[in-house]
Amino acid sequence: MSVLFTPGSELIRSLLAFLIILSAVSPIQAFAQERERFALEIEGGPFWQSRNDVRIPNETGTKFSLIDVIGKGPYGAFRMEAAFDLNEKHGFRAVFAPLRIGETGTLEGPVSFAGESFDAGVATDAIYKFSSYRFTYRYRFYNGSTWRWKIGFTGFIRDARIALRQGTTFAEDTDVGFVPLAHLSGRARLSDRWRFLFDFEGMGASQGRAFDIATKFAYAMSERWDLAFGYRTIEGGADVAQVYNFAWLHFAVASVRLRY
Repeated sequence: MSVLFTPGSELIRSLLAFLIILSAVSPIQAFAQERERFALEIEGGPFWQSRNDVRIPNETGTKFSLIDVIGKGPYGAFRMEAAFDLNEKHGFRAVFAPLRIGETGTLEGPVSFAGESFDAGVATDAIYKFSSYRFTYRYRFYNGSTWRWKIGFTGFIRDARIALRQGTTFAEDTDVGFVPLAHLSGRARLSDRWRFLFDFEGMGASQGRAFDIATKFAYAMSERWDLAFGYRTIEGGADVAQVYNFAWLHFAVASVRLRY
């Protein structure tokens, strides 16, 4: 059974309906003011996976694709973001992004995973979890008539889990760790109401990599409310002694943003 974050999805749909009504009754204005002291954003939508390769332990386990068991999707996910600017140059951002898939399928071949053996062609329950908690400091280094750019660094805490079950045979691998990421974000003014948004966080090393990239179009529905839609991709993984796991996820997203 897929875990689609039903409560979050219902919340997002309710907020979208509220903002559509709000935009209909709000007076048409020019939104020239770009400064926001505080902003809260909720983003959600379906996602698909084009890669999810696993070998645990890396040296003695069997390499297999979780896509064979849980499929490519679509599944559901959401994230929450709170941003606070101290002044025109310096600011902070916190992100909570839970992600979990649970599904039943079959393995294409026998698999040795986390110390247990699993057979091919047998109903297998699989769980893939990759939730993240992030805190970012960023600095606005460019403020032009069209583009505004920020650069910074992010502390990224990952909460990962992969689990397999066949009958009474169960094995899992969990990992909670910290990764530093570089941050770059830009906002382009297309008109009084429309903006183009770009957001990048990532870092690579010999042991692995992590990249989160998003592009969105945002529409100012009122002086405080924005509605946005676009594409987000998350790619990366680890290749270390105990774990080999690389995944590539693709999100079609919509978000609502309240700003002050």
